[in-house]
Amino acid sequence: MKLRVLVLGAGFGGLELSTILSEKLGDRLDLTLIDQHDSFYFGYSKFDVMFGHKTSDAIRIYYRDILKLGVKFKQETITTIDPASKKVKTNLDSYDTDVLVIALGADYDFAATPGLTDGANEFYSLAGAEKLREVLPKFSKGRVIVGVCGAPFKCPPAPSEAALLIHDYLVNRGIRNDCEISLVMPFGLPIPPSPDTSKALLKEFADRNIQFIPKKLVRSIDPAKHIAHLDDGTEMPFELFLGIPKHRVPVVVEQSGMTVNGWIPVDKGNLSTQFPNVYAIGDVNSVGTPKAGVFAEGAAKAAAESIIAAFESGETPEPYKGNGTCYIEFGGGKVGKVNVDFFSGPAPFGTYEEATEELVADKEQFASSRKARWFGI
Repeated sequence: MKLRVLVLGAGFGGLELSTILSEKLGDRLDLTLIDQHDSFYFGYSKFDVMFGHKTSDAIRIYYRDILKLGVKFKQETITTIDPASKKVKTNLDSYDTDVLVIALGADYDFAATPGLTDGANEFYSLAGAEKLREVLPKFSKGRVIVGVCGAPFKCPPAPSEAALLIHDYLVNRGIRNDCEISLVMPFGLPIPPSPDTSKALLKEFADRNIQFIPKKLVRSIDPAKHIAHLDDGTEMPFELFLGIPKHRVPVVVEQSGMTVNGWIPVDKGNLSTQFPNVYAIGDVNSVGTPKAGVFAEGAAKAAAESIIAAFESGETPEPYKGNGTCYIEFGGGKVGKVNVDFFSGPAPFGTYEEATEELVADKEQFASSRKARWFGI
């Protein structure tokens, strides 16, 4: 008997789960992986596009290259999800399955921040990074605001990385002295679970004259006056705004009736939902870890082991540990690393590995190992 699995979304979580099930079940698996896009890219690659180091095509890895036993990929758009019956409809077909895995990530709610799409810029979408590649060379002086518009948001270190990288970009153009950089974040520290990482980032901000504005959100933008309105009533003028848009579950997930307070609640140990044989992994759930690829990957491991144990009537596997490693661009050709654990202790905690040139290669190995594992590249 083959186990039928339907995986919605081919990001870190969907790719890792599909790979594990293929490796462990082989020809006993009938897995369909669905994504509306034809390719995958690592989130940090958007910086390469934004600053003109790489083209969008250069960072794409195409799903057609997936060759996994028991796995077939479909490029389709999900239109309805019925978690009770485990039935899914797309723009091209309909599916029913034994096990359903929701890995559709988080979408960007641009309309939630008035003015963001009219008179500002964002760098969290690939389209936004592509636009900034054309905008940045035209910027020559004034204030740059890197502003978070809502929480939670993907990759918590990314706003700090953007501020440091924009500093390097302006230095290389010889115009840094004519510019100001401000970073608006909802946290009291850049990386709250890791004081050492936050301390290192704050030192870099101070050394590079980057203004860190904690515990604030950007609520709206006045495109005509070039003013960002913060949630405490503060007004900040700018010449260039780089926004992190508010996040939300995809509309099709919200319409499925699975969400509570905006996200899908799951079992902390195995990522199962209230619906039998339905799992939600990655950014789409509210398990309590950051919305970042490495945590989606860890959740996929736990969910996959749970699915296998149920299929083979095996022992209950180890629960999801809620830990992960994130690489942080410090600029100047250096990368730092933070290891964060959310579930082992009474509170989340993280350890910091100092930013060095050597960790650049470590980060590259992180990407290449996953290309090989998920795509055979």
